[in-house]
Amino acid sequence: MADKIIIFSGKQYSGKDTLAKILLENMPDYRRCAMGDIIKLEYGRQHGLTYEEIEKNKSQYRQGLIDLGNWGRSQSDDYWIKKIISEEGNIMVTDVRVPFEYETFKKAGAIAIRVECPREIRAKRGTLIGEDDVTETGLDYIKNWDYIIKNDSDFESLKEKAFELIKDLK
Repeated sequence: MADKIIIFSGKQYSGKDTLAKILLENMPDYRRCAMGDIIKLEYGRQHGLTYEEIEKNKSQYRQGLIDLGNWGRSQSDDYWIKKIISEEGNIMVTDVRVPFEYETFKKAGAIAIRVECPREIRAKRGTLIGEDDVTETGLDYIKNWDYIIKNDSDFESLKEKAFELIKDLK
């Protein structure tokens, strides 16, 4: 079972992956294990492949990954979440998007970080798609985040906030 879990939530282009990357570079005892990653790791275990091999040749394995992902979800809604929680060591999950995922990870003792960024800034970072989808709005009502990081400036500003966060997390 994971020793420590940190989960991230935020709208598209809010900077959650960027924040996680800064944390991971400075917290070497953690590793990234996003929702999609766990399916790749399991697929690799079943087929004798490394995560890197799958990433490098994703198109070759895409259908198998889709099939495995769907199979897991047909077993139970929380099948893949439980797989992440059962991973060894300290992990960061960069793509928690819906209430069920949030609640399941929180019950497992996860630290929850919300990255917030105004729409106009996010729109400058990339094309906003599906903004009304539950994967974008599902966690908007959550008020009890362990940390809320405002990412409404530049990279250096986010980096400073990340270093403050690291001090608090250690």
